[in-house]
Amino acid sequence: MTELLLKYFREKQKEVQAEKTYDTQCPFCSMQCKIQLIEQTIVTRKKYSAVGKDNPTTKGRLCMKGMNAHQHAFHPERITHPLLKQNGEFVRVSWEEALQYIREQVTNIQRENGCDAVGVYGSASLTNEEAYLLGKFARVALKTKHIDYNGRLCMSAAATAANQTFGMDRGLTNALSEIPHARVIILAGTNIAECQPTIMPYFEEAKENGAYIIVIDPRETATAGIADLHLNIKPGTDAALANGMLKIIIEEGLTDETFIRQRAEGFEDVKRYVTSLSLADISEKTGVPVDQIRKAAVKFAREETGMLFTARGVEQQTDGTAAVRNLLNILISVGKIGKFGCGYGAITGQGNGQGAREHGQKADQLPGYRSIENERHRAYIADVWGIAEDELPRKGVSAYEMMKKIHEGGITGMFFMCSNPVVSSPNANFVKAALKQLKFFAAVDLFMSETARLADVILPASSYLEDEGTMTNVEGRVTLREASKPCPGEARHDWQIICDIAEILGKGRFFSYESAEEIFNELRRASRGGIADYSGITYDRLRREGGILWPCPEQGHPGTERLFATEFAHPDKKAKMCVVPNEPAVKKDEPTEEYPLCLTTGRVMSHYLTGVQTRKSAALRARHFESFMEIHPKTAAKYKIEDRVLVKVESKRGSMVVRSKWSESIRPDTVFVPMHWADSQNVNSLVAEDLDPSCKMPGFKVTSVRIRPADDKIVNKLS
Repeated sequence: MTELLLKYFREKQKEVQAEKTYDTQCPFCSMQCKIQLIEQTIVTRKKYSAVGKDNPTTKGRLCMKGMNAHQHAFHPERITHPLLKQNGEFVRVSWEEALQYIREQVTNIQRENGCDAVGVYGSASLTNEEAYLLGKFARVALKTKHIDYNGRLCMSAAATAANQTFGMDRGLTNALSEIPHARVIILAGTNIAECQPTIMPYFEEAKENGAYIIVIDPRETATAGIADLHLNIKPGTDAALANGMLKIIIEEGLTDETFIRQRAEGFEDVKRYVTSLSLADISEKTGVPVDQIRKAAVKFAREETGMLFTARGVEQQTDGTAAVRNLLNILISVGKIGKFGCGYGAITGQGNGQGAREHGQKADQLPGYRSIENERHRAYIADVWGIAEDELPRKGVSAYEMMKKIHEGGITGMFFMCSNPVVSSPNANFVKAALKQLKFFAAVDLFMSETARLADVILPASSYLEDEGTMTNVEGRVTLREASKPCPGEARHDWQIICDIAEILGKGRFFSYESAEEIFNELRRASRGGIADYSGITYDRLRREGGILWPCPEQGHPGTERLFATEFAHPDKKAKMCVVPNEPAVKKDEPTEEYPLCLTTGRVMSHYLTGVQTRKSAALRARHFESFMEIHPKTAAKYKIEDRVLVKVESKRGSMVVRSKWSESIRPDTVFVPMHWADSQNVNSLVAEDLDPSCKMPGFKVTSVRIRPADDKIVNKLS
């Protein structure tokens, strides 16, 4: 038997005529796992397999998305040459034709409507180099103030809250390696088991070491499965829950008085407010029993070390900034920040969600996390870019507000880079109508996404296997993504496309780069002295060390593993606590008699964001080939919804049809729909356009809806 097996494997080995390997990083979540893709040529076909590579963050781990990421990069529907829309149909054109078309359109719009009439919509999937260059392109080549990016819909609440509280925002205030040493951990609105699976071993190790884990979520997710205490909260009431915990911590004398006195401001105002509140009222509002609120508060306060993590469940609210700030009030009140095993982590959603917001894609930011309204910051960046300070535009508006500007006629031309707001935005039908209204719309993408379909011209981009550059992961660790595979067809790197367009607009002298590394070296100079200081990081160091945590102000600097050990980043070196009312400033789209259920949204493990890439992967699509609505069996019985049937879900803004999925792990007053599907299954078409006043985050997690079985006409149409 052994001889037969050996003979079989020898014959199989002979079939492999060639083997190549490509070192890269996963293009999906913020863990940025390192990958080696193995390409085997067997007779006339190629076979691919992915293995994890050792690195400081994930130690060689991969999840199902990383193992199958290459499937979208090799998909036959990939765009590999420029496309121009003629008579309503896309036709293949040369790069020269596409670029000349862009030059004509931009020139005409800016002559007729001014420079600010052209907007730029970026992405947190871009490398740091490309995010930096896109911000420079908007302000130097186009001279427009209108640039923002899809990270506005993801991380903006946590980033704003951290900046307001600590004076700076980095994904984690500590390295991931400290998590196993925390004695108590709060996971608020984060389903890491499905969204960032390769981070889970850190929490599992903490649990093995005796950590007490508290999960705050309206669903009993896979993450809640590791919890010692699951607070089954009503969606959108996180700020009130935090007030309840603060009240208990303060009234039971569990605060760290020394830390508060020496390192914080605003505590007395917070104390005055929360002690005036009723725990019974908070319990009724949040749906969390008082004894559970007390248990969570006391446990978190009394343990020697503790960490707090938030994600979209808390942040994607019209009071997301306030809710995160209130959770940070808890952290400060017990002194669990700036110490070993103590700190805060905003679990970044997109692959480069951290780096993409640090270097100039946001409407109000310049590279290095500088402010575009700060005269000193403006002068420094203008000098780096070789322009006069008064040539720099001022701040623009947020991503969704740009769509309003289009409807109002203030923006008539747009560049989109690797983003899909027709699916990802709230009130998605409004966004689609806005894009149809544009005089000129250019998209840079891998595929004909739902947004790219509406473009006048599409330029083919390179994938993660082909595009070298740095990314900044969930920790704030800068990593180098190697990429040696040639671009297919006529596809070009995003940075090359930006330079090409700048050249035809007459701004080529500001964009004469030969490599991603050359751009990174300019980024290093632009970030020097800023909050997000990368100036001591080089490609050579990243290759040697595997990643470096910023700030890193000089080449001999090891990077900063733990922030706020002795001081915070505000001018007076103190953290800022603030009063957060139970009732948000912007009224939420809460259930009514007409729309009695609360819809909340999120992810599933096999898909990523709007699904443009993962829905092109056969292995991932097979796991979830359609959307669904998770509903409690009691609620299903009330509305006569059977399991696994088509259901019509309606809000004040639109409707969708999905398949029901009974689950006892969700609150009876709530239904859940994932966000990865488009068209008739686009859940964001139901979401209100109201925005957080501080960070302009939409309220994706709370939408009032009604449900009913889909009628035969709809069923027949979809079948």
